[in-house]
Amino acid sequence: MSQDNLIPDLNQPLPPRKPEWLRMKRQGGEVYNEVKRLMKTAALNTVCESANCPNRAECFSTRTATFLLMGNVCTRHCTFCNIPGGKTAPLDADEPRRVAETVKHLGLKFAVVTSVNRDDLPDGGAAHIAETIHQIRALNPGCGVEVLIPDFMGDAAALDIVLKAKPEVLNHNLETVPRLYPALRTQADYQRSLQVLQQSRDWADRTGDPIKVKTGIMLGVGETRDEVVDLMKDAVAHGAEILTIGQYLRPSHRHHPVRRYVEPSEFDELGAMGRDLGIGWVESGPMVRSSYHAREQSETLGGPGTGKKVAHE
Repeated sequence: MSQDNLIPDLNQPLPPRKPEWLRMKRQGGEVYNEVKRLMKTAALNTVCESANCPNRAECFSTRTATFLLMGNVCTRHCTFCNIPGGKTAPLDADEPRRVAETVKHLGLKFAVVTSVNRDDLPDGGAAHIAETIHQIRALNPGCGVEVLIPDFMGDAAALDIVLKAKPEVLNHNLETVPRLYPALRTQADYQRSLQVLQQSRDWADRTGDPIKVKTGIMLGVGETRDEVVDLMKDAVAHGAEILTIGQYLRPSHRHHPVRRYVEPSEFDELGAMGRDLGIGWVESGPMVRSSYHAREQSETLGGPGTGKKVAHE
């Protein structure tokens, strides 16, 4: 392994303050505040706010948001995530309807839905996610849906429940390289996450449904470049057609530290490498997050039924 490819060792000093390219856009404005009020009125959570996403000013200002289902408390305690772990509340059976109504109010043509991990539920919340897809479609004909799902603890039957609802995009994030799972995803398993991607790809191939399989990772947590390339190869081998790559930003001093800030040019290089490896769309940049440009990714790859793959430059 080339020494030029190594990220600073975990025992080395932390990097200096954030570079200019990671400065968040100013929040506010009429549309931004309207979206915030709408979510509050509908008693809905967004990952945009719960995870302190740096793109929420841009997304809210274009009347876009990523809905966070099943509460704002997770059953896991990932050290990179701003969503707290702890005791969860009972499922809100009316939440899928309110999400669908909010999608209609926003006039969305493509909705992105994610959730906390709910390992306390027999199906991990799969039926709740599927019902949300059904409700969105019923109230918003022609609206595409991307779901960013947990691993359901490897429960294939739970994953099938979501796949049968036929989202346009099935997203499950690998998050980081396998070596760093014990430090960042203590209750997850890299091979289990790869299996989620593979099962989704196999299901789509077997049924003929044009589901796009997607995953995402963050950089700057201690990985090496070679490990990232190996991860991209794993993603391709397990059916991923869309990949997002972004810079990890530490939510607080209690979370996993940032080990380096990756230059924009390196994101460009990794994006090109991913496309060369066969990933149809790689969204790679410092501020990229899982749902960033989700509609554009789905449409550029052909949308429902086309089977078209177009690389994004």
